[in-house]
Amino acid sequence: MLDQLLFYLDFPFVRYAIIVGTLISLCSSLLGVTLVLKRYSYIGDGLSHVAFGALAIAAVLKVTNNMFIILPITVAVAVLLLCGGKDARIKGDAAIAMVSAGALAIGYLLMNIFSASANVAGDVCTTLFGSMSILTLKPTDVYLCVALSIVVLITFVLFYHKIFAITFDENFARATGVNVNLFNLLIAIIIAVIIVLAMNLVGALLVSALVVFPALSAMRVFKSFFTVTIAAAIISVVCSLTGILVAILAGTPVGSTIVAMDIVAFLACYITSAIRNKKA
Repeated sequence: MLDQLLFYLDFPFVRYAIIVGTLISLCSSLLGVTLVLKRYSYIGDGLSHVAFGALAIAAVLKVTNNMFIILPITVAVAVLLLCGGKDARIKGDAAIAMVSAGALAIGYLLMNIFSASANVAGDVCTTLFGSMSILTLKPTDVYLCVALSIVVLITFVLFYHKIFAITFDENFARATGVNVNLFNLLIAIIIAVIIVLAMNLVGALLVSALVVFPALSAMRVFKSFFTVTIAAAIISVVCSLTGILVAILAGTPVGSTIVAMDIVAFLACYITSAIRNKKA
């Protein structure tokens, strides 16, 4: 098995998949802790469905680089959902559920009406659940992912304390001079970018797993925001790497395999927490 793995690592597309998978899982886990604590865990599902609808629009318009359609639409909806404010008529999970179902339905409808493929069901299934497309990345895709990931990581590190403040108490953060609206906008944009990038890795329906599972796993074992964030990042990267390698060796779907690894990690953390609490 080791010889087989080393053989596969000689191929550039495998190295590309590992690089992109590591960066996406790292970025998604960092913001995942904030979203879980702010009770916005479902935002990943909502935005991934919006990205699916935008992908369908790009396909209908026959746009060569669909990122120019998907990213702006997803960012715009993320801003509306996360920065709508307390005066919004439709709030929180209701707004996310409405946007999620609507975008998914419209996307599927467009793909059927304006289909350019003989296998619409297969294309939809591939987009929703992921495929081996992560193993067919081009160098330009990798460069784009690296550039956006660097921006996300630098932004998180530079504004860590302000993100920490608005995560736990927006009113207190506002009282201390933090521009809460600006940083909510920043978080919304970053989350949208991460969701769009993660769709190539695990598919639209499994994106939220990359955001939620590592954060929840880390919270079972650690208590402080900093340690939970670091632990979530480590868990996410390890699970993604393991999932990609297992998928390559066993021929299983990459996205589903990564999520399965996240589930195993969560169960391990849950059991560890239960044993520690029982001894205490």
